[in-house]
Amino acid sequence: MSIILAIESSTDLASVALLIAGSPQAGADRVASRQAGGVQSHSQTVLPMVQALLAEAGIALGACSAIAFGAGPGSFTGVRTACGIAQGLAYGSDLPVVAVDTLEAAAQACRDATGAADVLVVLDARMGEVYWAQYRWEQASTEGDGRWIAVTAPRLDAPALVTAFGAVVACGSGLSAHPAAFAAAPFAATARADIMPHAVAIATLGIGLLAAGKAVAARDAQPVYLRNDVALTTAERAVRRAEAAA
Repeated sequence: MSIILAIESSTDLASVALLIAGSPQAGADRVASRQAGGVQSHSQTVLPMVQALLAEAGIALGACSAIAFGAGPGSFTGVRTACGIAQGLAYGSDLPVVAVDTLEAAAQACRDATGAADVLVVLDARMGEVYWAQYRWEQASTEGDGRWIAVTAPRLDAPALVTAFGAVVACGSGLSAHPAAFAAAPFAATARADIMPHAVAIATLGIGLLAAGKAVAARDAQPVYLRNDVALTTAERAVRRAEAAA
């Protein structure tokens, strides 16, 4: 039986989850989660939520099999927060760490909510850009096992450059942050801007990565960044305003 503690804070929503993977004797998986909004307070809210979740489940941190975290792409501060807290907890309890792609986690959340097997994820990246990727669920067995295949690997682009291949269900905050860019898209009618990366999906994917031997030591855990600059210069802001006006 595996127990995964998951942390996700790459967007405005911070969440934590505890997934207890069922054994043949124990039956179905059990999962509990907590969440809080407000990206500015993630560093203050994540750890108390972790402590409350573990206490509620009656599980000591050291009893976990690994700690999974949303590695990005996403908010620079948010992914650093998730990585830092995961590393700190893992160091103290001698646990491995699993880094999970946040866009893939959003695809998993979309599948959990809608059953979609082809998912386009579009997250608001601020500065007039979006993080996006397209995934396809590849079924492995009749038991529901499978994995996500990246049709388009995670990218950072202007909304106009987002391209879906085939019929997809689109999800993520980028859809609502840039409505004009996606209003005429074939997936607009079924788009789910409310579906975002969540710790429950991080835990679900983390279990698979742990089983596949993809956990790392705490010191080796790293966030994923697609943007090197976290702010625009005055000249760049002027260009963006001119482009928007045009």
